[in-house]
Amino acid sequence: MNVFGLLNTRLQGALVKQGFTTPTEPQVKTIPAVLAGEHVLLIAPTGSGKTESAVLPVFNSIMQKEKEERRGISVLYITPLRALNRDMLSRLEWWGEELDIKVAVRHGDTTTYERQKQSLNPPDFLVTTPETLQLLLTGKRLRNNLKTVTHVVIDEVHELASSKRGAQLSIALERLVEVCGEFQRIGLSATVGMPDEIGRFLAGTGRSCRVIEVSLTKRLDFSVICPRPGAKDVESSKKLMCTPEAASHLRVISDIVGEHKSTLIFVNTREAAEMLGSRFRMLNIPIGVHHGSLSREARIEAENSFKTGILRGLICTSSMELGIDIGDVEHVIQYMSPREVTRLIQRVGRSGHWVGEISSGTIITISADDAAESSAITRKAKAGEIETIDIHENSTDTLANQICGMALDFKELAMDRIYSIVKRAYPYRDLKIELLRAVIKQLGDTRLIWVEEDRIRRKRQTLQYFFENLSMIPDEKRFEIFDIVSGRTVGALDEAFVMDFARPGAVFIAKGEMWRIVELITEKSMIKVEPISDPQGEIPNWVGEEIPVPYEVAQEVGSIRKHIAGKLAAGEGAGKIIEDYRKEYPADSEAANEILELIKKQVKAGLTVPTEDTVVIEQEGVTLVLNICGGHKVNETLGRVVTSLLAARFGASVAMEIDPYRIKLELPRMFSAERLRELLLTTSPDHVEPIIEMTLKNTQLLKWKMVHVARKFGALSRDIDYERISMKKLLDVFEHTPMYDEAVREIFHDKLDITRAREVLGAIQGGHLKLITQPSSPIGEAGFMGGRELMAPERADSSIIMALKNRIMDDHVILFCVNCKKWKSSKLVKSVPERPECPLCNSRLIAALKPWEEEEIKIVKKPEKEKTEEERKRTARVYRNANLVLSQGKTAAIALASRGIGPETASRVIRKMREDEEEFYRDILIAERNYAKTKRFWE
Repeated sequence: MNVFGLLNTRLQGALVKQGFTTPTEPQVKTIPAVLAGEHVLLIAPTGSGKTESAVLPVFNSIMQKEKEERRGISVLYITPLRALNRDMLSRLEWWGEELDIKVAVRHGDTTTYERQKQSLNPPDFLVTTPETLQLLLTGKRLRNNLKTVTHVVIDEVHELASSKRGAQLSIALERLVEVCGEFQRIGLSATVGMPDEIGRFLAGTGRSCRVIEVSLTKRLDFSVICPRPGAKDVESSKKLMCTPEAASHLRVISDIVGEHKSTLIFVNTREAAEMLGSRFRMLNIPIGVHHGSLSREARIEAENSFKTGILRGLICTSSMELGIDIGDVEHVIQYMSPREVTRLIQRVGRSGHWVGEISSGTIITISADDAAESSAITRKAKAGEIETIDIHENSTDTLANQICGMALDFKELAMDRIYSIVKRAYPYRDLKIELLRAVIKQLGDTRLIWVEEDRIRRKRQTLQYFFENLSMIPDEKRFEIFDIVSGRTVGALDEAFVMDFARPGAVFIAKGEMWRIVELITEKSMIKVEPISDPQGEIPNWVGEEIPVPYEVAQEVGSIRKHIAGKLAAGEGAGKIIEDYRKEYPADSEAANEILELIKKQVKAGLTVPTEDTVVIEQEGVTLVLNICGGHKVNETLGRVVTSLLAARFGASVAMEIDPYRIKLELPRMFSAERLRELLLTTSPDHVEPIIEMTLKNTQLLKWKMVHVARKFGALSRDIDYERISMKKLLDVFEHTPMYDEAVREIFHDKLDITRAREVLGAIQGGHLKLITQPSSPIGEAGFMGGRELMAPERADSSIIMALKNRIMDDHVILFCVNCKKWKSSKLVKSVPERPECPLCNSRLIAALKPWEEEEIKIVKKPEKEKTEEERKRTARVYRNANLVLSQGKTAAIALASRGIGPETASRVIRKMREDEEEFYRDILIAERNYAKTKRFWE
């Protein structure tokens, strides 16, 4: 039987009008379950009729009521997307008009007029966000309109389940139960690991949920390729100012886009999106860019241009994984490894949205690790081995937020009632009453609620706090990146990355170029940087919004290495190894060969290959590399433990860099690989967590998290400048409170894997993981690409020196005659005469001062006997400046116009000008850099 026959006849007529005669597989399985009143989680690919699977039976339910019976909202459709899917909205509105069902939208941008209209005359079906639901629950009239809710549909439920927004929503749904009684819950999700867990999250504690899974993995087709540059790529790389490898990637992307009507090109970072986008603009190829840092207008324009075929290709980040409407996608390119199985499935799943159609995707890889990682991910995707979603359990800042919401809902209520409501929310099923009491006490101490024995009451501050904290998304600043060489702003960075990684000397990538941090000025939200003169010799400490590679994927890369190394040891030929590899993994010959060649180099050098069961420590001078296939979170955890122990031994900091397969340590002095081996064998796995927590106490990351958590608790105001709060003060106030525990819990949840790191350390000590030391190896050196393939090979010194020279020449300098003390003139440095001379007294004793040194002129003009000791020193400095200009002319003016360079430093660098102009400017660059690093100590 056709399941559409179960629906109201008017609905069936509307389906015919839309041309829907045959239901899709998700509709066949879902419509009867929803009509039967079950809580349902539908896991199905985008474009498979997923939305209609949920809303058709829900519309059916509304239509069973007489028109006059519909006094309030019957259905809430909750979506995590702040930019609501315009296509989905227009479809829902069409159904509403056709079926005489009022459909409306309410979110942050809804006009006051529209809101008032909804309050007085509520719609049957309201599309909203988790944050706006908070408002609906607390508004008097709006709350009244919720009494009639019978169904709640949650779109992209997998996206919410893994975040604090989801934890907040889970309690909000239980607060909604207090208003309208039990309602039917329907969740729509992309493919996830452990779907039953998401079902439990959706339904809440003690309720059962039917999980309906329509697998996409059967309809996925992948290919992993590794383009090699040809002669044409070498030629075009010069024009495009990139490496021949990057030119070959651009060529392949362009060819694939040319072969399909519409192609999405997913990248892992905004920087990669901008790099590719800028090169396609240079090539005049119609491929657009879409990512979260672009304005809303720019994103909508890109979406519409792609949808109408003006753009055949669209480069995007994870912003496109959710169901943004961009029409039909024929093919998906993933540039570099997608890092996670779920990400690959969601991304490639955006293509081929016709019934029975295959979703096809090409992964373009750039190195051996990248090719092996992509191979492992594609095999796992085909086998349905998908990562599980990690729910935020017992998040206390979310709990504090919702307790204030309940105080507004009920004006006054007992702690027992709060406890029973919260425990129904799945993330809080194991909540201990002691933790609830501690959170309530904290809210009482910060005067957000009245606490009397076992009851709470709202206060005037409760409402203000709640409206300021509707969202659990942190309010983040953006840090401006300022290039000290060119004097220009080159972009901006998210506060989270700055707090986690930024420190003087750290190297990162922005706009496809590499930069070294010179100074971090948090009160001005600015990072001062210099371009890297030799990108080939530097390792980026961070590359932007890095997606962590899971432990299981890294382990399979280790297994791939072991398998190939075993075949080489058995004397098998390259052709046969590549052929066998391609039977197991959907990789082309170049990708398989890239992996093979790296392992071959390792074996030829007589060195051990690091694998899933072999950890290798390598040494090159004061650099140690711990080769371990642990993925980002495990390697980050172990790396922090090791650096902490080594820093304690050395009494100096140890630089660390990790990727999914290596932990690289730069030590202040020699420390043998054998001694690091000893350290790993003797550090108790039980000490991992306390060591990490201890080291976190000195980090900007913990400080940043604590301030954000304290803001969400209402203990700090939203606009507080946390740079003015010392870490010591924060720890003194918060250390033994739920706020401190939450900040640590969240860092452990998002950044680290304590449990797995303990297991790995235990396995090393138990002999289950072999631990070997050896000299530096090809595999050890092959890591930390960090997007270096995006760099132009000759970006080196001369271009930086030219930028510095141009900036200095366009700076102003004040020429002041110290002989007559009457003449001064402001000039561009490039306009300064070769031999400056005073037009009033013809003296050549002219000082070249920076624009902000005007004060020095007043001091020099002062009668000698009226000067203080400090002013006499400053006068002598101006005369030294003038003597330098007298002897060296314009060259002295150039040096003296540079930042932080006085007469002493200037006289030292000037002699270089005669020998080598580039060396002269390079010395100025070093002097400016030192000034930027040290000025905060003596300003």
